[in-house]
Amino acid sequence: MVPISALYGALVGLVGTHMPQYSTKASKGISPRTAQSMITFGTIGLVMLVLGLAALGLIPDPLAAVSRRFRNAPLVLMGVLIGAFLIGRPYPLFRDMFRHAAKTHNPLYGATAFALQSIGNIIVMALIFLLLSWGLGGRIQRWLAAKPGRTSVVTAAAFVVAGAFTMVYWDVRVLGRLGYIWFPTPPWK
Repeated sequence: MVPISALYGALVGLVGTHMPQYSTKASKGISPRTAQSMITFGTIGLVMLVLGLAALGLIPDPLAAVSRRFRNAPLVLMGVLIGAFLIGRPYPLFRDMFRHAAKTHNPLYGATAFALQSIGNIIVMALIFLLLSWGLGGRIQRWLAAKPGRTSVVTAAAFVVAGAFTMVYWDVRVLGRLGYIWFPTPPWK
């Protein structure tokens, strides 16, 4: 996660504000920033969905050959996917961070700023997991260990749900909001 963030930050520092992340000019309703988010999150969602279906045994594991040679390949892929979330974020807070890094034209600053942002995410998530682990007293670990297949089912379900949600939220919903396809909207919008 951190290397992907640092590489992206260095790229932002090198390229500056000419990246799609900064453009709001819409061509046929889709701005480059929106396209970047849709491509990034759509790819992340698709990869998670494929990993979930493979964990369920419905399709062959695309990482099987690599995992035999490199045991940590799935963990590295997860780090890459999580690091890629930074690439697609169109939210104002991240745009401000991107814009500041881009205006400095300093790849080292961009890499450091983006890496620190990812390290902050890691710390927050680690604290949440530690608090949950401490609060539940190892019950989840014992429940998962009681039947070996439970871990695979939980992993598969998490990948399928996260992948499907990411694809629907960032691609299908956005295409619906832009009028390309029908997508339900709540009455209060």
